[in-house]
Amino acid sequence: MKKSEEKGPFFELTKRQRKAVVMLYEGAYTNKEIAETLHCSESLIYKWKRENKLFQQARKQYETMIIEDKYVSEAMQSIYALVKTAKSEMVRLQAAISILKLAGRLTDSSTPELDKAKIRKANAEADIARWRADELTGKNKADDSTVLVDDIGDAEDE
Repeated sequence: MKKSEEKGPFFELTKRQRKAVVMLYEGAYTNKEIAETLHCSESLIYKWKRENKLFQQARKQYETMIIEDKYVSEAMQSIYALVKTAKSEMVRLQAAISILKLAGRLTDSSTPELDKAKIRKANAEADIARWRADELTGKNKADDSTVLVDDIGDAEDE
């Protein structure tokens, strides 16, 4: 970890408290074993866990740091492996899209294809609304051969 990243509650703790946070995160040690390793009383470990707000915040920060450092990297490697080795073209595409989104190069609402589809949909809805308004106001003539078909009705329509 870089010095510039060493900010927050975890880095405000004493060296002994940081060691306790690490041991608690690993989950393989009892409070008694942690106390013995740190040459302190078991009640001090309990006190840190229950009453010390900085210690509690540091535990959360440490967990986040570990997840970001280890698991996010592993997840990215797994996604990249799918891009390279997946047999399904759709799986490879979805993996590539995930990587682009995580890199901030692509968002759900800003792909060119999606934008074009949104424009087409808006234009179609505007045409339908205009036709309906004309129909209600009598602007559509009786001999008008335009027929509005709603073939995407609710299940109740059937």
